[in-house]
Amino acid sequence: MAISLRVPDDIKERVSDLAAKSDSTPHAFMVDAIREKVEAEEARLAFLEEAEARLARMKASGAGIAAADAFAYLDRKSTGANPRKPRARKRP
Repeated sequence: MAISLRVPDDIKERVSDLAAKSDSTPHAFMVDAIREKVEAEEARLAFLEEAEARLARMKASGAGIAAADAFAYLDRKSTGANPRKPRARKRP
């Protein structure tokens, strides 16, 4: 599949400069940049999909962890402690 991409002149110059400084070609530099963006977007979408699935499971079960419990756990964890993970409980 061939793709044609119109790149503004100012971006072309910046790409050329950066590619030369990184011992690369402008083409390779742009392909790497596109690859990085694609991988980041795929990861973001996978994260959102997992979050939606977890939210659906939480709503179906009625169990969850109170925000205060989660934040207290993270506060203790950030100090280097090894606190017990909070458990999900049914909420009214």
